[in-house]
Amino acid sequence: MSARAWAYIAGGAGEGRTMTGNRAALDRWAIVPRVLRDVSRRNLEVELFGRRIPAPVLFAPVGAGSLAAPEADRLIGHAAAELGLPYIFSNQASVPMETVAAEMDAVRPGAPRWFQLYWSTDDDLVDSLLSRAEAVDADAVVVTLDTTMLGWRPQDLNIGSLPFARGEGIAQYTSDRRFVEIVAERLRTAVGERPEISLGAVATLISITRNAPGRFWKNLTSPQPRAAVQTFLDIYSRPSLSWDDLAGLRDRTRLPIVLKGVLHPDDARRAVDAGVDGIIVSNHGGRQVDGAISTIDALADIAPVVDGRIKILIDSGIYTGSDVFKALALGADAACIGRPHMYGLAIAGAEGARDVVADIIAELDLTLGLSGHTDVADLDRDALRRI
Repeated sequence: MSARAWAYIAGGAGEGRTMTGNRAALDRWAIVPRVLRDVSRRNLEVELFGRRIPAPVLFAPVGAGSLAAPEADRLIGHAAAELGLPYIFSNQASVPMETVAAEMDAVRPGAPRWFQLYWSTDDDLVDSLLSRAEAVDADAVVVTLDTTMLGWRPQDLNIGSLPFARGEGIAQYTSDRRFVEIVAERLRTAVGERPEISLGAVATLISITRNAPGRFWKNLTSPQPRAAVQTFLDIYSRPSLSWDDLAGLRDRTRLPIVLKGVLHPDDARRAVDAGVDGIIVSNHGGRQVDGAISTIDALADIAPVVDGRIKILIDSGIYTGSDVFKALALGADAACIGRPHMYGLAIAGAEGARDVVADIIAELDLTLGLSGHTDVADLDRDALRRI
């Protein structure tokens, strides 16, 4: 990976306490194996929103994936389809969702896919993204709640890097009819300005031009690519987002609704009361709040409150099959894998992303059997001890 890619993908908020805390908290839960049980046949299959998948593992959304590899989202979709696992399309993708869906269908017709939504300040854009997700046969919409503004990320700041300002990770927007309308309106009403000329500004302009849809030389002489980046930065997220906004979402989409970024039991309870279909216990991989609660500890508090009424998923710090085992035993229905598959992608493309997740599933299968269990659905806290 380049320095920019490593800073963005491997980096975290502040001093990285949440990132390290996610891993340390998992180490405080020990698996207690049972013996003399017939574990010759094991089942990893789970059901999520009416679809059975071969293992309780999903490919998490990762924005600006092109930092790790060109066409990252398409390659990850290919990997997920090969394994038959859901891929949550990032709203901040480098490839439009329609292209990724077509790639997945070419590998495995009807391969499972979800869509992650960042709630824009423009309601018509929200509706357009939801309609597109429905059109590509997404199985669910994942509303990300913990990134209404970007966290303090020193690794990016130290090298002056923000991928989106360079036109990276905004393909869902530049391919969207409503977003194109917003950009056109911006250009119609824009007051002429002369940007400061510097080597950095020229490099940024070239990056924006290269990442914009269409031909490079035409983009280079057009104000639209730069206006698209400015528009994205202005409207991609809504800091005022509240439970009142969420209340009307059910009328705007037929997709199951999953809330991502839930860490407090009271918020989980309110999500159940709001009628959503699932939550993802997540601290955004430690990228938003430095010193936030670990997701495995949050899960231990949240699962009893939810009590099976809606689906619970988890991400952030889940790197191994034994991590997935612990999450399932503490009440999760499935786990989402983020950084690990991105590292595999950077090393070996779609094959690397696929193999990393396949290895996690293989370890989960072995851990299940070696701990004396035969079905992931039967795991509970009795399989663990807090140490």
